[in-house]
Amino acid sequence: MSALADDVRTVAVLGAGTMGHGIAQVVAAAGCAVRMYDVDEGAVERGLALVRANLEKGIAREKVTEAERDGVLERLAGTSSLAEAADDADLVIEAAPESLELKTRIFGEVGKAARADAILATNTSSLSIARIAEAVPQPERFVGMHFFNPVHIMALVEVVWGPQTSDETTDAAVAFARRLGKEPIVVKDAPGFASSRLGIVLGMEAIRMVEQGVASAQDIDKAMELGYRHPMGPLKLTDLVGLDVRLGIAEYLHGALGSEAFRPPDLLRRMVAEGKLGNKSGRGFYDWSRE
Repeated sequence: MSALADDVRTVAVLGAGTMGHGIAQVVAAAGCAVRMYDVDEGAVERGLALVRANLEKGIAREKVTEAERDGVLERLAGTSSLAEAADDADLVIEAAPESLELKTRIFGEVGKAARADAILATNTSSLSIARIAEAVPQPERFVGMHFFNPVHIMALVEVVWGPQTSDETTDAAVAFARRLGKEPIVVKDAPGFASSRLGIVLGMEAIRMVEQGVASAQDIDKAMELGYRHPMGPLKLTDLVGLDVRLGIAEYLHGALGSEAFRPPDLLRRMVAEGKLGNKSGRGFYDWSRE
């Protein structure tokens, strides 16, 4: 039997990168003790520093109090030992890079280190829950919890149930997302789930439009922001997510679904090869070097 959402007090977050540190922050802010793991000690320190920076920005904007900042930092610890992170955790959330092989390997280790009743969740944005769950003893306790970047701001969490996920585990993931102040949606395990499947189609078509000279990236984004009330255009969103990340998801969905709508445009492949990855590299469809 999986732990219920109200019983979750200790959470392991596996990965201290863009998504991992954000998830760790919001979980600690909700009152849980958090152990943030990364294989590299330097990555752990960078993740902890990013959480501190987010909190300081929150204080400057009067969104976070000094007491709230201190509480989050007190409840958050970093480690480069997966066994130490997962041991006695009520919930384990994996936020590693989007690789089926990597995630499967991680959960093979987690299955040996975590409690038998711990809820195990992956933050994958598109990969098969069923495939990853093959590495997990008692796959009924395995579920997808897809957070969105930046985690401390974005309200949505996609809760994805696989063919062996129990109703109890799905319900616990939904309740825990609400406990974090998020708005969950429940989605069946299918390539791209709901958000990535729709978002990638829009993103790939927007890139094709730039490639074909239909309009500038800025004007394409403005069309969606002003014409369809999207809070951010598909090309700026691609820059924030990372062009390399979106390329990987598009390739996976093109192979899994066979639709030409997901075929990555040559422009996207070329930009990734040139190191134009978006915000994290300073250049994508926009110039982020001054941000």
